[in-house]
Amino acid sequence: MRFASLGSGSKGNATLVEAGDTRVLVDCGFSCIETERRLARLALEPGDLSAILVTHEHSDHISGVARLSRRYHLPVWMTAGTEAVHKGGEVHTWHCFTGHRGFAIGDLQVEPFPVPHDAREPCQFVFSDGRSRLGLLTDVGSITAHIVQALLGLDAIILECNHDPDMLANGPYPPSLRQRVGGPFGHLSNQQAADLLARIDTDRLQHLVVAHLSEKNNRPELACTLLSDVLGCEAGEILVANQPDGMSWLRLDQA
Repeated sequence: MRFASLGSGSKGNATLVEAGDTRVLVDCGFSCIETERRLARLALEPGDLSAILVTHEHSDHISGVARLSRRYHLPVWMTAGTEAVHKGGEVHTWHCFTGHRGFAIGDLQVEPFPVPHDAREPCQFVFSDGRSRLGLLTDVGSITAHIVQALLGLDAIILECNHDPDMLANGPYPPSLRQRVGGPFGHLSNQQAADLLARIDTDRLQHLVVAHLSEKNNRPELACTLLSDVLGCEAGEILVANQPDGMSWLRLDQA
């Protein structure tokens, strides 16, 4: 199994997960042309995709989903709540899932779990090919016991470190937006992400990728330093999925 990022941040998000002959695009917050360009950097075309999987309906995650789905005849998986408020138009084929029941897309097993975020029915995921487990956790305002349980025994994790609280408090956002971002249904701070890592078993962890960093309220070195303290590793060993370039393929070694 391997994974990559087309880009991560408030201007657009998309993550690739591949197992066997199955390639799933998680979210698509970019235009079709931009998505095609970013896929090409990873030696892929939209026709190489098996499906699109959606976490929630915010525009930086869903704005390009419907058009990409229709143009390349890609099935889309999303919750009923997300579909109900999806403003991007009709998709080629819609498959409904709930946040409490796993399902398969080709060679990839998908384990969704609900998260506290200001969306209709948001979910995040653990992916498995039967041997390795990859966790994805972004766009979540607080950590629940259910999230901790879902993320046990991972071989890799893509983890939100959206903001540094001091930078957010003194940054350019108006008070209402600061309250939303830092609230229990907003986004994880660096410290919240570090606290989560301290609560899950990281013995099998091969890759830790920091994602969804705010360009105005965070710096990669702040996030990586906090997380490396928890893991007992060098900050440079932690990877960052950024907004302009995303992140190249990472492969999970089989035990």
